[in-house]
Amino acid sequence: MHRWRVLAVALGVACSVVLAEAGGSFYGLTPGGLREVKGKIVEYDLPTPRYPHDPAAASDGSIWVTVMGGDKLARFDPGTGKWTEFPLAPNTRPHGLAIDAGGRVWFTANGGGYLGRLDPRSGEIKAYALPSGGDPHTPVIAPDGAIWGTVQVGNRIVRVDPATGEAREYAVPSAGARPYGITLDRHGRVWFCEFGRAHLGRLDPRTGTLDELATPTRNSRPRRMATAPDGAIWFTEYGVDRIGRLDPDSGRMQEWKMPSNPSGPYAVNVDAAGRVWVSEFSADTVARFDPKTGRFRVVKLPHAGSGVRKMTLDAGGRLWYLGSHNGKLGVLE
Repeated sequence: MHRWRVLAVALGVACSVVLAEAGGSFYGLTPGGLREVKGKIVEYDLPTPRYPHDPAAASDGSIWVTVMGGDKLARFDPGTGKWTEFPLAPNTRPHGLAIDAGGRVWFTANGGGYLGRLDPRSGEIKAYALPSGGDPHTPVIAPDGAIWGTVQVGNRIVRVDPATGEAREYAVPSAGARPYGITLDRHGRVWFCEFGRAHLGRLDPRTGTLDELATPTRNSRPRRMATAPDGAIWFTEYGVDRIGRLDPDSGRMQEWKMPSNPSGPYAVNVDAAGRVWVSEFSADTVARFDPKTGRFRVVKLPHAGSGVRKMTLDAGGRLWYLGSHNGKLGVLE
């Protein structure tokens, strides 16, 4: 049994929550699950290969990416192979993104201290300033339409209400926590990785209470997380080459050693079949873990030093990854 430690109350009024169903990515699209994974990889060059960071699959089949070093958002059409770029203001440094039910693209302006929303039809960009500014990192979309995000160096969790434009902040009181990856559970609670402290954090929007739970292994440096169809939360442990599974109701965690050494597990996604996909940053591989068998399958990426920090699963179950170091968007089938 793990012992929860209650730490903080939100800097604002607690908000109502719509219960989230288990599964889904909370990035605007419920991922599919391929029946057979052949291990085939196809890569596409970005038009502006200046430190691209995160990809996200849209319901129309397109793939969106942030170009952090180029201050752009880019849309890729897999059917035509065409790219469309949307320039942002200088020093925006877009980092993470998610696509809402209306097809609008939400992104974190890591250099600008706000959450942005792009309407691809009109090209209009709207900025939602965070009260304390900072370095917004990774966003997710709740079932009620609210946008939740981490602020890594600023040590906060934020919520933006698209209907009112109101932004609320929740302080993470532990110094050096560095909130990083984020997801939601079936009860609407917000979970996040504390990259700097080997802890997972949980925020209950109903009460504004923030709790922390230590990972089983010290120096784990949890980085990204994803919610599985059965309600479990999977997270990468970058510092100790492991992946972890959390039962969000009991707080119980399990760990598995990654197949490569060194591995550097970074991005994590869970498909409709409950299989866990992990990028091994240090090994230039993508590893698929089947919890039913406890076995990994490893696919080597075409290029050394790809730098895969984030991946996304489309509605058909194909895994898309983005090489931040080589400027390539890849798909694994």
